[in-house]
Amino acid sequence: MHPYLVGFAALAMTGAALMGIAGIVTGWVPPWLRPRVCRPKLWGYGSVVGAAGMSLYMFIGPFRGPDLSMAPFAMTGMALFIVGLVLQMASRRPGGPGIPERR
Repeated sequence: MHPYLVGFAALAMTGAALMGIAGIVTGWVPPWLRPRVCRPKLWGYGSVVGAAGMSLYMFIGPFRGPDLSMAPFAMTGMALFIVGLVLQMASRRPGGPGIPERR
């Protein structure tokens, strides 16, 4: 069962990173998020950082096993994931004075 979980997690994080790259390069946002995202490039950066952080957390933390020497790296991954979430939340707010709002 473990290889299936690792494969599914790798597939999910790859998909999140690819959607983020598409947001950075083309400004594409998934259809279910389009009404709420005002700055698609910032959303893309948040998605890439979040996917990298969650991957670091999962593959060095829980999927690797109980190894306390890797805990700082796993917690760094979790911190990166939270930074990605903050970037994605910031992408839902309109830009500054010179940045037009996307609707």
